[in-house]
Order: sequence, then C-alpha cells, then structure tokens
Amino acid sequence: MKTQPGQLPQLLKKGLASVYLISGDEPLLVQECCDQIRAAARKAGYQDRLTFHADNQLDWNTVADECNALSLFAEKRRIEIHLPTGKLGDGRRVLEQVLQAPPEDVILLLISARLDAAETKRKWYKELQGHGVHIPVWPVEAEKFPGWLQQRANAKELSLTRGALEILAERLEGNLLAASQELDRLALLTHGKTIDEETVEQAVQDSARFNGFELVTEILSGKAVHACRMIGVLEQEGENPLGLLTVLVRDLHLIAELKTALPRGENPAGFLKKRGVFQPKRSSAIQQAARRLSMSQVHQAINLCSYTDRAAKGFDDLPPWHYLRDLSAALAGPQNS
Repeated sequence: MKTQPGQLPQLLKKGLASVYLISGDEPLLVQECCDQIRAAARKAGYQDRLTFHADNQLDWNTVADECNALSLFAEKRRIEIHLPTGKLGDGRRVLEQVLQAPPEDVILLLISARLDAAETKRKWYKELQGHGVHIPVWPVEAEKFPGWLQQRANAKELSLTRGALEILAERLEGNLLAASQELDRLALLTHGKTIDEETVEQAVQDSARFNGFELVTEILSGKAVHACRMIGVLEQEGENPLGLLTVLVRDLHLIAELKTALPRGENPAGFLKKRGVFQPKRSSAIQQAARRLSMSQVHQAINLCSYTDRAAKGFDDLPPWHYLRDLSAALAGPQNS
C-alpha cells in the first residue's frame, strides 16, 4: 500500500508491516519517517540492526542471506538498505524473492531517493505493495511552506508574530533541514518569549535553497518576483544555468505546440503526457502559460533563452542570470498582442 508521511503514526499504531519503503529527495522528512519506523520496531522487539548501502561494492547475495537466515537466538532484526539513486540494479532479483515471502523475524526498511515511474512498474515494487508500505516524501511547495513552518513552531511551543513567520519563510524556503534547526535554535534563544521580526533578523541567516526545475515552474507560472529571488539564490550558489535552460526551452516549445498544434477537442494534459510531461505541477504551469501568453511573448522568451545560452558559454558581457530575469519579467504579464 501507499500512504502519506502524516498518516504514518496512525498506521504504526495498528501494527508493523514486514517492509517499508521511504522515498524522496527531502532528507529531513525522509529521516523523520525512518525514525518513527525504527522507534516502533524497537518497541516491538526488533533490536538488532543491519545496514547496507546499494553502491557498486554491495553484494546483494549477502543481503539475501541475511534476510533468509534464521537467528541463532531468535532475535528480531531490522535490515536497512539505502538506495541513493533510487535504482536497484542487481538487487531487483533479490528483493523480488525476499518480498514474495518476507521473513517473520525481519523488518525491511528501504530508504531511497525519489523513484522514477519506470521503477514503480517493476515486479519488486508490485510485490512490496502487496506486503508492505510505500511512503513517498515530496518537497513542501512554496505556497505551503509558511503553514509548514507554523505547524513546526507550534509543535515546539514557539510563538511567532506574523512578520517573524514571513521573514523565516523567505529566508528558509526550500531548506527544511535548516528551517528545523533554526526553530530549535530560536527556542533556545527566546526561552518561551514571543519571537518577533527583530529577533529573526538578528538570529536567522538566509538559508533558502532552490533548484532549477522549481525556477522553471515559477517562470512559466508568471511569478516574476519569486522567480527573481530564486535566480539570485541560484546565482550566489554558483549554479550552472544550462541545465535548467534545456528544460525551459523544451517547455516553451510545448507551450507553442499547445497554442498552435493541439488538435481540436484533445485534452491538454493528455497532449502533454504524450510528450513526456507527467508531473501535475509542471503540466499545470505549461497549460496556464499557454492560455496566458501570446505567441509573440513565447517567441521573445525563446530568443532570451538563446541570449542566456550564449552568456552562460562566455559569449556575452552580461551574466546569464541577467537574461533569465528579463525572461521572468517577459512571461509575467498577460497577452500583449
């Protein structure tokens, strides 16, 4: 079965499954889910732990032997396998066999990067769905981040003014680990007092973190102010813009297709899926942009992508981020023709 992180505590109260898969690219939330499972397992008597890392040196036969071995002292064990790439490779066959009949004295915990769609169609994953629990962990979206911060603050019994919450959200967006650490530090500094804007200004550094894919979505959504803030952070971090530029150009051409080549009566979401766009948020941003922008704005944006590409390769006096800011502004408005 598949469930959400927020439903895990109640699920664990009903009893332990034989296998858990925690997948995602948000380390703090993945770690917290794993810690809940570990605590429940220890409470149920699964004290011994074996840990494997699925790198090039891992012998999956060793994993199979440990899963199938009978303990001499009838000890219940936790076997954890870290999958840093989200790919099993040679481990698929082993997991298929183990998951067909999971051992009674073992709880298997798989800790993985985000799984791609192809991996979830494989036999091992289908076996896991039948015997265990998959908890996919997703990043907290920008518009939900202040609420997430407030919830965490409440759990730590911290009182924040509205202004303090706004500054925290701006400085910590996209970096949940830093956000959690800063809230812990504020709790130590303020000793139960209400935390105001001045306190946050003095105590909290700007630790916002973004990635290129998030920036592309914000640009296409017309959120120029937020996009420019993200550009500033990525520029300071020394990000190479060529990777996100490839995605942006591809999406701009999809927008042009939606405006000119979409067959009458065809669903835009289905049209985009045929072209490899499966993520709902990205699909929605492309569809909204196709409705909002004129063809001249789309062509202007593609031209600015060319300038950005030249600048990133050293053929322009201006930095590539300058043109990305111009592009964000160009795509922010309604149709201009």
